[in-house]
Amino acid sequence: MRARLIAAAVISALTVTSASATVIISNDIGGKMQDYMARFRQVRDSGEPVVIAGTCVSACTMVLGLVPSDRICATHNAVLGFHAAWMFDNSGKRVVSASGTQDLMKTYPAPVRAWITQHGGLTPKMIYLRGRDLAAIVGSCSNGSRAASVLRAKRFGGVYQAADTNTPRASFDVR
Repeated sequence: MRARLIAAAVISALTVTSASATVIISNDIGGKMQDYMARFRQVRDSGEPVVIAGTCVSACTMVLGLVPSDRICATHNAVLGFHAAWMFDNSGKRVVSASGTQDLMKTYPAPVRAWITQHGGLTPKMIYLRGRDLAAIVGSCSNGSRAASVLRAKRFGGVYQAADTNTPRASFDVR
């Protein structure tokens, strides 16, 4: 009996594909845009659903434009934070990157861009999307229609940054 149970567990583990995994985002403070773009394109291509279960700010919010909306849901604890992209100037000071901010806005779907515009646009100051405003844009995980079955959870986050193509060796960040 024990051998059958072990064999069943091994077979089950081998049949779980990346398409059956669920990406859970929580306590993600953002970072380099290029790294988030690569990560979320990988998630998009894998077919994995995404659950935003807590804080997703800065470059993390790019998930909304890079993963199909029917594969993203938000829990009641989800909070998304948006601000302008930035880069370091020649003296090492952090300054807003107009081109990075424009690229960031292009990433977002129209409802997110509209919400950002209604709240003053992307500036150095963080603006937060939560509650009813978030529910109007991102489906709720509690309705069971998206990302309802979690077979395997992947947590990721950390420091990410993207090269600003207009400025050699410069970078912009939305942390």
